[in-house]
Amino acid sequence: MNYILVGIVLGLVQGISEWLPISSKTQVLIASTFLLGLPFSLAYSFGLFMEIGTIFAAVIYFRREIVRLFKAMVGRGTALDLKLLKFVIIITVITGMVGVPLYLFVIDLVTSAVVGIPMTILGIILILDGVVIYLTRRRYVPRRGLEELGWRDMVIIGLAQGLAALPGVSRSGMTTSAMILLGVKPEEAFRLSFISLIPAALGAIGVTVLFSKAEVVQAVHLINVTGLAVSMIVATGISLVLIDALLKFARSGKVLILVFTLGLLAILSGLLSTVFGG
Repeated sequence: MNYILVGIVLGLVQGISEWLPISSKTQVLIASTFLLGLPFSLAYSFGLFMEIGTIFAAVIYFRREIVRLFKAMVGRGTALDLKLLKFVIIITVITGMVGVPLYLFVIDLVTSAVVGIPMTILGIILILDGVVIYLTRRRYVPRRGLEELGWRDMVIIGLAQGLAALPGVSRSGMTTSAMILLGVKPEEAFRLSFISLIPAALGAIGVTVLFSKAEVVQAVHLINVTGLAVSMIVATGISLVLIDALLKFARSGKVLILVFTLGLLAILSGLLSTVFGG
C-alpha cells in the first residue's frame, strides 16, 4: 500500500470537507472505508480523530483571536475579548453535553444510511432556510455581530454544534446556518464557527481516544505513521486556503447564494454517501 498517497487523499478529504456543510468525519469515514478497508464504526472514530490537521489550520489562521482569548482569561482583554471567551466557553460546554452522549449512542449503529440521511436532511433544511430568507428578504438583513449575541443565542449555537456528533451532520453547516438564521452577518458566522471548531474538535478527539482507543490505534496502524503525518500536513495546507476563501465569499454579502450552495452541497454529499457507502 502506498501510504503517502493514502495520506494525501485522506488529507485532501479532511481539509476540504471540514469547512463545507458535508461532514468531514463522514467523508473521511467513506474514504477510509474504501482505502483502508475499515468497518464503518471504526472508520467513524478515525474520522473524528483526523480533525487534528484542521485544528492546526484553525489555530494558525485565527492566532490573533486565540491570543485575545488568553488575554481575556488573565483579565487583560477588552470587552469584546471577554465576549468571545464567553461565546467559546458556553457553546463548547453545551456541545459537550449534547455531543458526547450522542457519540456514545451512535458509535455502534453507524451505517451508510445513518450517514447519508442526516446530511441530506440538513441540506433540505438549508434550502428551506434560503427560501424563507428570500421570501422575507425585505425584513431579513443579517447584521448582528458577536457583541449582540446573548445567552439564548449561544445556547442555540451550542446545541446545533452538539448535534454534529451524529454521523452525516456537518459541524460547520449546523453552526453557520444557525447563526445566519439568528441574524448574524455571514462573515461573522463563518469566523465564529471556525474559531469554535478548535475546542470542539479537541474535545471530539479526546472523547474518541477515551472511548474508542483500540479502534483509533488500529486505524492509525493501518495508515502508517508516515501516511498519517502526510494527511495532517495536507489537511492543514488545504484548510488554510479554504478558510480564507470562504471568509471572503461570506464577506461579499450574497447570503442567498451562500445558503443555497451549502444546502445543495449537503444534499449531494448525503446522497453520494448513501449510494457509495452501501
